[in-house]
Amino acid sequence: MLLRNTEVRRTVVVFLVVGVAGAGAAWALAGTTAAAVVAATVAVLLAIHLVATWRRYRRIAHMAEQVDAVLHGERDVSFERMREGELAVLASELDKMRSRLELANEDLLREKGALADALADVSHQIKTPLTSLTLMTSLTRGALVADGTHPGEVKRLRTMERLEGRVEWLVSSLLKLARIDAGVVSFARARVDGTELVARATEPLEIAAELAGVELVREVQPGAGFTGDLAWTAEALENVLKNCLEHTPAGGRVSVSASEDALAFRLRVEDSGPGIAEDDLPHVFERFYRGGAAGADGSEVDLGGVGIGLALAKSLVTAQGGSIRAGNAPGGGARFDVVFFKAIV
Repeated sequence: MLLRNTEVRRTVVVFLVVGVAGAGAAWALAGTTAAAVVAATVAVLLAIHLVATWRRYRRIAHMAEQVDAVLHGERDVSFERMREGELAVLASELDKMRSRLELANEDLLREKGALADALADVSHQIKTPLTSLTLMTSLTRGALVADGTHPGEVKRLRTMERLEGRVEWLVSSLLKLARIDAGVVSFARARVDGTELVARATEPLEIAAELAGVELVREVQPGAGFTGDLAWTAEALENVLKNCLEHTPAGGRVSVSASEDALAFRLRVEDSGPGIAEDDLPHVFERFYRGGAAGADGSEVDLGGVGIGLALAKSLVTAQGGSIRAGNAPGGGARFDVVFFKAIV
C-alpha cells in the first residue's frame, strides 16, 4: 500500500541508487566487507524511513477521516490528539476551523428559524386582508347582479376577483420560494406512485382546461414511481402543466406522461402551442422572466403568468435531487422533462 505513493517510490529509488553507488565505491576502495556494511546501513536507514513514513501517513489518513466526519455533520470530533511537528500544527488549525464552522452553523440555523417565523408572519399579514377584500368583492358583485342595473360594474368586479386570486397565488408562490431558499422546507422521502402524482397535479386544472377548450391527456406506466415528496412534486408538476395550458390555443392538447426505467423516474409534459423561442429557452426557469412573446402580447388585466411558476417548479424539483429541462417537441410545442434519478441502480 505504501509503495503506491509516488513520493515514497521516488524516495526508495533514491535510497537504492545511493546504496548501490556507495556499496560499489566501498568495494572498490576497501573490499567486500566495507561494501556489505554500507549496503546494510542504507537498508536500515531505508527501513526506518519507511516505518516513519507509514506512521505519518496513518496519522494523515486518520485526520482525513475526521475532516470527512465533520463535513458529514458529526460534531464530536477533535484534532487535539496529534503529537507530531507539522501535523500537530495542522491539527490545531483544523480544530479551530471546526469550532468556527460549528458556531457559524448554529448561527445559520437560528437565522433560518427566525426567517421561517418571519415568513409565516408575512404570509398571515398579507393573506388576512386579501381574503377580506376577496370576500367583499364577491358580496358587492352578488348585490349588483341581484340589482341587475350595473352590468359594467359586475364585469369589472369579476376582473377584480380574478386579479385578487392571482395576487394570492403570487404571494403564496413567493413565500414558498423564500422558504426553499432559506432551507426551512422539509421534503418527505417516501415512495411516490406515478399515477397518484399525475392525478393530483392535473385535477385542479381539469375545469380550466375544459373552459379553454384544451384536451388534457395523461399516460402513466403502471407501477412507475420514485422516492420523494408527493405533495411538493405534484405542485411542481401542476405549475409546469399550468404554464403549458396558458400557452396552448383552443382545440389544442397538453399531455403528461410518467415512466420508470433502470436509471430514473421520468415525467414529460408537452403542449401543442407555439413552443418556446430559442432566445427564451435559457431563461424560462428564471424568476419573473416571461419571454418576448409574453411581454408583447400580455394583457394588463390577465397577464397569463408572471414568470414565477416555472421558477418554483424548478426549485421544488432540484431541492429533491431531481432535474428539469425545457425544450421544444419535434412536432412543435413546448416540452418539459423532469427526471428523478435513482440513488441505487
